[in-house]
Amino acid sequence: MTGCDSGLEPWFQQCIVATGRLPLFSFLVGLLAAFVGIRFSVRLIRAGVRWWPGNIRLGGLHVHHVVFGVVLMAGAGIAGLAVPDGWPVWRAVLAVVFGIGTGLVLDEFALILHLEDVYWTERGRTSVDAVFAAVALSGMMLMGLRPIGLYRWGVFSRDGDTGVFAAEVAGSLLLAVVTLLKGKTWTGLVGIFWPPLLVVGALRLSRPRALWARRWYGIRRPDRQRRAEARERRLRVPLMAAKVRVQELLAGRHDLPDPRPAPTHRGRAPRCPDRAGHAGSRPPGGHTTRLPNGRWIYEKNRLSAVKSVCAHNGGAPPPIT
Repeated sequence: MTGCDSGLEPWFQQCIVATGRLPLFSFLVGLLAAFVGIRFSVRLIRAGVRWWPGNIRLGGLHVHHVVFGVVLMAGAGIAGLAVPDGWPVWRAVLAVVFGIGTGLVLDEFALILHLEDVYWTERGRTSVDAVFAAVALSGMMLMGLRPIGLYRWGVFSRDGDTGVFAAEVAGSLLLAVVTLLKGKTWTGLVGIFWPPLLVVGALRLSRPRALWARRWYGIRRPDRQRRAEARERRLRVPLMAAKVRVQELLAGRHDLPDPRPAPTHRGRAPRCPDRAGHAGSRPPGGHTTRLPNGRWIYEKNRLSAVKSVCAHNGGAPPPIT
């Protein structure tokens, strides 16, 4: 934020008001206030504090705070479209209201995503991640950073080559998609504002369970799969553990069991090797040559798993789930 004075009031006037970022600043304030306030409230409710009002119920219906967030967002959004540009104070007020509504909605983002009340479960941490992402994106824009295509639009719109501009935007978006497919969400989000980071994210190894790894690693490139898993254990796991500790410090412990069990595979149970006649499915000669489509490696691994289950069950086939 070059050119801004060091004092608080001059900084606010020159870097926020004079640059037209007052609505964005107001939105961020409302978002943070709503998240901190609602987390304070739900933690008191969970702790069973008697003097705190508790949940809002209409009859037997528990009204989640996402409902109030949607109402506030809709009201502030519609009113913001009607307020003229010459009324900066009212636009800032509506931005605060819109930020409050956004904070309430994102705090129950996991409920919307799963259509279940998973607020205090492990899946409920998705809500905290969504709030963190919204705060990070808003903060970067407040600092003057612009997403792909906007940070240089003024230069190309005046005297630049439109073809070069379009190629730059398309290339950056392609790198962003590759980065996100590799499971690097934060690298992709930040890279939208700083494209060189997208190059790093697109060229480095994928996370072992990301869509990119499932498509291009595994039996196709087992060495890369092993390297990705080793990097996940060495770097990602400790980092995620630290992130969870920070989240629990700010938002509370998400340690309740999920309301429904994990989905199980339903289908015909495989028979044990001595009853299934798998020997005939091996390639001629009895060696482990892989077929062009990789079918033999898959059947070989599956046969090993079936043998293990059958040995555990005393020779009986695994039950149908």
